[in-house]
Amino acid sequence: SVQKASDGIAWGAAYWQYFEDLDKITTAETEDFSVSKSIFKVVVDQNGERIIPIDVLGIENGDRIRIRLKIESKKNLEFVHLKDMRASSLEPINVISRYKSQDGLGYYESTKDASTNFFMDYLAIGTYVFEYDLRATVGGNFSNGICSLQCQYAPEFTTYSKGKQLTVKN
Repeated sequence: SVQKASDGIAWGAAYWQYFEDLDKITTAETEDFSVSKSIFKVVVDQNGERIIPIDVLGIENGDRIRIRLKIESKKNLEFVHLKDMRASSLEPINVISRYKSQDGLGYYESTKDASTNFFMDYLAIGTYVFEYDLRATVGGNFSNGICSLQCQYAPEFTTYSKGKQLTVKN
């Protein structure tokens, strides 16, 4: 309980933080925007390059993996950070951070040890798809983590995708 003994205005806040296994996190959607994450195996054959969901083929050590992040926004957002965590078995192919542009959206892509980050000054109403490739380097069971979208100057505008468990075969 909280009590105020004197007259006048008072401000207060409560903050609760706890830890959970990343693969047990479920999607948090708002009515204004959402983010989803899909994982594919890249297969190259005589017909060219195809992507197949990992639930169909599974992942083996050495496979090229494509991550697809999809943002759907019904609201204009400013100063947005899209953070995609990755399993410790997956190593990024593109490690150079740089400014990019696609479909009228400008953003800065930054690759870090455990995540790939996208920073946008302005995200207009619409649907946006980001893709990047990884390489499976170690066999085992891994928690792949979540993808989160948050406005930097208004952190109450946030959403995230569900977590997923990955198995990489040797």
